[in-house]
Amino acid sequence: MTHAALINPLRVRQDFSLLAPTEGGARLVYLDSAATSQKPNAVLEAMDDYYRCANANVHRGVYRLAQEATERFEDGRRAVAELVAAPLAGTIFTKNATEAINLVAWAWGLRTLRPNDVVMVTEMEHHSGIVPWQIVAKMTGAEVRFAPITPDGELDHEWIDHTLASAPVRMVSIVHVSNVLGTVNPVADIVARAHAHGALVLVDASQSVPHMPVSFAGIGCDFMAFTGHKMLGPTGIGVLVGRPEILDGMEPFLGGGEMIADVRTDGSDWADLPNKFEAGTPPIAESVGLGAACIYLSSLGLDAVRAHEVHLTTYALDALSEIDGLRIFGPRDPARRGGALSFHLPDLHPHDIAQLVDEDNVCVRAGHHCAKPLMRALGVNATARASTYIYNDTDDIDALVTALHRARAYFAR
Repeated sequence: MTHAALINPLRVRQDFSLLAPTEGGARLVYLDSAATSQKPNAVLEAMDDYYRCANANVHRGVYRLAQEATERFEDGRRAVAELVAAPLAGTIFTKNATEAINLVAWAWGLRTLRPNDVVMVTEMEHHSGIVPWQIVAKMTGAEVRFAPITPDGELDHEWIDHTLASAPVRMVSIVHVSNVLGTVNPVADIVARAHAHGALVLVDASQSVPHMPVSFAGIGCDFMAFTGHKMLGPTGIGVLVGRPEILDGMEPFLGGGEMIADVRTDGSDWADLPNKFEAGTPPIAESVGLGAACIYLSSLGLDAVRAHEVHLTTYALDALSEIDGLRIFGPRDPARRGGALSFHLPDLHPHDIAQLVDEDNVCVRAGHHCAKPLMRALGVNATARASTYIYNDTDDIDALVTALHRARAYFAR
């Protein structure tokens, strides 16, 4: 089956108002979906309809409007759980993936880690997969160790196996797909190896859930975090999926309304999962929007989404490699990477690149991408990054290449 039969980006773009051409024919070339995706009309309409037709607080009212709001909110949870093959009771809404990882670090790590215990992370982690563990390690006396990367942007698996066998590793916190290198890590294999040594595993799936089939059950991890705004959904909502038997044994992260079964002057009893970890009024409209995003992705088929990404990545690797001196970071095999392409041009600062290509309506990101340890490992301060999604096609890559040639010519004057 051809890529065009799987995903038709020209058709998909019609579902995204922001990507429509202007009256003058100019078109936005959006290549920053690793930072946040655009939102299809179905998501915007679902959220608008909730506010117009079903706005009420959830889980508290017995009147019909409140029951309707609760049903729409929980429909969003069901759509998320179905998309990633997760237990409904273990599908917890948070503010974003950062809060989801913090929830595990504080509710599990602070109460479980002991002096000299080890939390294993990797050099390719987003800061949200590093900093919470550093904070909790400092408070508990535990140690955070970083699995290094190889020169081709893969994890050093020999180092991982040696450390698992020789150190008291209690938690492995690992990114599924690097937001800088695009590297797709073999997380199911790493989970099996970590479990064999008694360690739990948290997978940061923020860059994988939007782009490929991801199964919490299939990976076999203990926790998985991802965020709504990178998968066509709204900002302000993320997801922590956890094994219910582990979550049941954890104390709450936040206290207040919604997360209690009873409150007395001598103490409180916690609500059942997932409410135990959802204190206060939840992101109701955001759940509705995220549910619509999950349905939209499912309608496209995540196998097709992934096939389209590999096709575009193959094209982009070839096209960008024709620019003299341009260095692309990460694996060269498109099947081993996602759609994030970080690159470096000699004598051009990434911020200058991003600003100049913007004059051609091409949107790319520049900076350290919340991955400073990785930047140091790569020997650079920052990179430019183009990242593709379902609404991009080869014409977007061509526009980027043309804009990069113009940027280089500008500085050659």
